[in-house]
Amino acid sequence: MKIAVLGIGGVGGYYGGKLALAYASSGEHEISFIARGEHLRVIQEKGLTLITPTESFTAMPNMATDNPEEMGPLDLILICVKGYGLDDAIPLIRSTIHADSIVIPLSNGVDNAERIRKVLKKGIIMNGCVYISSHIEKPGVIEQTGGSCKLLFGPENGSSAVYQNIEDILVNADINASLSENISVDVWTKYIFIGPMAGLSSVLQLPIGSIMEDPKNRATLEGLMKEVASIAVAQGIDLPDGIISSSLAMTDNFPYNTKTSMQLDRERGNPMETDTFIGYIVERGKSLGVETPLHEKILSALIDR
Repeated sequence: MKIAVLGIGGVGGYYGGKLALAYASSGEHEISFIARGEHLRVIQEKGLTLITPTESFTAMPNMATDNPEEMGPLDLILICVKGYGLDDAIPLIRSTIHADSIVIPLSNGVDNAERIRKVLKKGIIMNGCVYISSHIEKPGVIEQTGGSCKLLFGPENGSSAVYQNIEDILVNADINASLSENISVDVWTKYIFIGPMAGLSSVLQLPIGSIMEDPKNRATLEGLMKEVASIAVAQGIDLPDGIISSSLAMTDNFPYNTKTSMQLDRERGNPMETDTFIGYIVERGKSLGVETPLHEKILSALIDR
């Protein structure tokens, strides 16, 4: 199987590194990376180094390029770019897609599969999500620092059983992957957990522990989560019982000084996933007739920064 990872940042670098280590030299599967700049140059020359709390290795993919057309038709593509880069990234792989190509977005957000289908007229477009904390330490080096590294994926409609071979490929590469029977619920469950805190922490510029110990800020976070849940329910998503309380409980378990990636992006002057986490809820709220005043306030604060 010809497998490509689009975007070799923290997420793509972790899963791509695992795939390359397991398969690139075995002949069982062909692994390609789509990257750019100095990061790409180092990978081409020296391979990709992955550092985790339990291991460190360097793996060389079969191909690393910034021109996907060089790879030819692909059977499996993991899309691991940031939400704000998705619309520019999708056309890059259009020429590599055939009728049976499987495309799995692992970016933050809940509408990634929907956005991809608007551009790609062929292929099997799934959805997915991951629980991982990782980043580019320096060109050619990815460091994974936290998270369960769980990868969930599956079709949004129809039976998932026919895609068991994809789970097998991932699991055999030492990836904590599961083929989901209801990926839409999985994606929204993660979104309710991370989106509100991403927006609130970026506005307040406070670590998670400081936000959670303040009754007013905690109430705002809970209100943001409820707005996200309202949008999900309005779109027919059958959320788990007690999802708000369980999301708050998970947030309570973070180390006090933890900062969200969106908050760090704001501190560093980098592009932020404002549309992914906040703008999407405001836009869908208006189209569905669901009020989202807290998200509107957060969006206004981020836009006016």
